[in-house]
Amino acid sequence: MMNPTQSRWLPFVLLTFSNVFMTFAWYGHLKFKDRPIWLVIAASWGIAFFEYLLQVPANRWGSNVYSAAQLKVAQEIITLTVFSVFAVFYLGSAIKWNHLAAFGCMIGAACFVFLPKS
Repeated sequence: MMNPTQSRWLPFVLLTFSNVFMTFAWYGHLKFKDRPIWLVIAASWGIAFFEYLLQVPANRWGSNVYSAAQLKVAQEIITLTVFSVFAVFYLGSAIKWNHLAAFGCMIGAACFVFLPKS
């Protein structure tokens, strides 16, 4: 059986779920503007705890397979993907052409950072 800390996919799975928690911690309160700021800060910290439970192992184990730069670029692409889905379905925002263009630039960055080291 394969050691999960050497998996090429596990870091990305963990980062995806981590980003779901992060997105709700950072932006979920925007639907609750009538709540006191101290309450949304406390709730955000509580949600962020679960983000860190996934994000820290994702980066620790991911560093066994990927460079820090590769992990960071992958995390940013995952963040944009998760946030785009969140913005459309939770916040009711529209994705515009310039958002898609920016996302395309990030995918280009990922292509460069994941090229062979030769």
